[in-house]
Amino acid sequence: MTIKMPARKSHQPVKTRSTLLRLSLCTVLAIAIAGCDKARLRDDRPDEWPVERLYNEAKQSLTDKEWEQAIEYYKMLERKFPYGQYAEQAQLELAYAHYKDGERELASAEIERFLQVHPTHPKVDYAHYLRGLVYYNEDDSFFGRVSGRDDLSDRDPENARQAFTAFRDLVTRFPESRYTTDARRRMAHLLNSLATHDVRVADYYLRRGAWVAVVNRAKYVIENYEQTPAVEQALGLMGIAYREMGMTDLVKDTRDVLKANFPGSEYLDQLN
Repeated sequence: MTIKMPARKSHQPVKTRSTLLRLSLCTVLAIAIAGCDKARLRDDRPDEWPVERLYNEAKQSLTDKEWEQAIEYYKMLERKFPYGQYAEQAQLELAYAHYKDGERELASAEIERFLQVHPTHPKVDYAHYLRGLVYYNEDDSFFGRVSGRDDLSDRDPENARQAFTAFRDLVTRFPESRYTTDARRRMAHLLNSLATHDVRVADYYLRRGAWVAVVNRAKYVIENYEQTPAVEQALGLMGIAYREMGMTDLVKDTRDVLKANFPGSEYLDQLN
């Protein structure tokens, strides 16, 4: 008797279905990943961002002190969206980014453009303040030199004057501005520095015997910086120049003014 053995079932079809299923899942996953990658690539293209996204990214770069990146975003915003509140704000913040990046001329140009195009903007007071800061910080080397003994006769304190003018415009036009208090403080510093510069120029002329130049520069200090400590030295140098020119009446008049305002001045003995 022949015993019939049950036929063995083939599992190959099951394996085939399993393999196909895995392949299908991998294909779907790959397509999904590819789709995400394409979406991410599109999202990483700033030139395709809406104005809100572009402005926020620029602002964040400014906050992170990434000045060059902020400048790039702000410029892109202005090119793509030249009108509206975002464009107006971008102009101011672009000027600030240039200022912090050490590009004084570009910062000044952006500020002037903003003031011309938006003279009644709610933040025009800040524009004046920022213009003052640009010139004020640019002239740090000048502030350092005025306390030295080197020849200042050929040094041009134009940046300091520009800063003072900008701060003065702010204080005059917007006395209630949040920036006015700091602007006044910087103006006082500027006046003292400018007065010190001019009186040192007068001293330079004195040491070279240019008496008329001494008198003219000293008079300028007295007339334009009357509230600064440099006036005492200006009077003293002017009196000495008059003495050297033999103008005794003017020496006496200068000494009287000096004594009335600075009774303890060391120049009084030199003008006897």
